[in-house]
Amino acid sequence: MPHIPNPDEDDLDAVPLPQPVFHVEQALLGALLLDPHRLDDVSGIAADSFSTAAHSALYAAISTLPRPDPAEHAKNTKWLDRVLATSREQARGLTATYLHTLVQVCPWPRHAPAYARMVEAEHARRRLLTAAERLVHTVHDASLPHPVQTVLAEADALAAVVDDVANRFPPRSGVLPRTPAPPHALAPDHTEAVEEEQLLLATATARPDDIDAVRWLVPDDLTLPLHAGLWQCLTTLARRGEPVDPVTVLWEAQQRGLLDNGSELGTVLRLLAEPAGSVGHWAERALQRSLLATAEHTARRIEAYAGDPANTPFHLVVGARRALADIAAIRTRWQHASGATPPQQRRAAPAPRAGPPTTTRPTRATR
Repeated sequence: MPHIPNPDEDDLDAVPLPQPVFHVEQALLGALLLDPHRLDDVSGIAADSFSTAAHSALYAAISTLPRPDPAEHAKNTKWLDRVLATSREQARGLTATYLHTLVQVCPWPRHAPAYARMVEAEHARRRLLTAAERLVHTVHDASLPHPVQTVLAEADALAAVVDDVANRFPPRSGVLPRTPAPPHALAPDHTEAVEEEQLLLATATARPDDIDAVRWLVPDDLTLPLHAGLWQCLTTLARRGEPVDPVTVLWEAQQRGLLDNGSELGTVLRLLAEPAGSVGHWAERALQRSLLATAEHTARRIEAYAGDPANTPFHLVVGARRALADIAAIRTRWQHASGATPPQQRRAAPAPRAGPPTTTRPTRATR
């Protein structure tokens, strides 16, 4: 017979067990309650670095109230009473019993700096997780009037969090996250993406002279492997200056092993024979979709890294920066496509190196 829960039974599975950082926070707060002067040895954390509202309120009270005289503090609980009263303004559930528990569970008060460093590391992990989740939410926000600009701004905010964490936990070479990256997810508008890519391929086949103007679009920007392969066929034929039409593209696709069976031949020919609109329009649409997908995958990677407590801040910084590099690369191509920056910018000439003094004006080299 199935077990019918008794309302009087303790359902221990319903209460999540505290994470290790909870015990670390308890040890740190206990050390500070026992020896308030050890606050001078604690750095890198603030009230919002703690995982619970009660612990945040306690740390805020400890760090803002005037410290007691050590001799007096050893004799009475006046300062602890003030800490409790101040903390309860933010966390009404706190009790004197809990403060006593904190003091009792602290193994060694002199280890307060080590406890603080652990709290800081866990806070860094939560900050990265929150920033990555915010980026995913922004990617899927259909109400944004300018989705690319907003997503890139959110990606910059995530990068700023990574840089801030790196300042406190400088990355170590060769330290990579232990967590595998998640697989790429299908775009929410997958059907629309496929249709627009088909129009891109057909229009580029009909107007091959326009392909050179969209060199910023690469095969990986397209959602289907067949579409990516056909785009590579088109760009290759155009670059060689060879004739471009549905038949020549089909032949190039066969040479590249893109056609697995004969049934795809008619499908490809029909796909390439229905142009509409302009190559630039469909290419920019494909690049925008690719940028948003890249931003989401980057955020998902950082989510996976930050969601694994086995990864240290050093792992997280290295993994996050590698993930963010994908956004930086596609952002450059988007700027070229949208005209935000000139396609080619002339770099400033490097400053001349110091040399021996001369009494004559140097002559300018001629080409």
